Amino acid sequence: MTPPNIETSTDARSKSRVELAPTMPCKKEEDLRSTKEERQAYVREKWECMHNCELCGKCHILKGRDAETLYAEYIEGKMSYMEITLEIRK
Repeated sequence: MTPPNIETSTDARSKSRVELAPTMPCKKEEDLRSTKEERQAYVREKWECMHNCELCGKCHILKGRDAETLYAEYIEGKMSYMEITLEIRK
């Protein structure tokens, strides 16, 4: 069974189900439906260290900053996850 936050797709060539990456909350109204604790857990999960810096790249994106600090406005419900992510990548 597929976890609730995973999208699936059928690969046309192999006719098999392929799991896609977990969906990322990107709309303000979607963000506001979750609790502060759920948003904080989401940020922790997405930015958890994989202990493989050569392949991961998360630290490079965060530029040495803490993910919970960068996503504080998302955690508080003031901005969407996507808005902050786009600001970080500028």
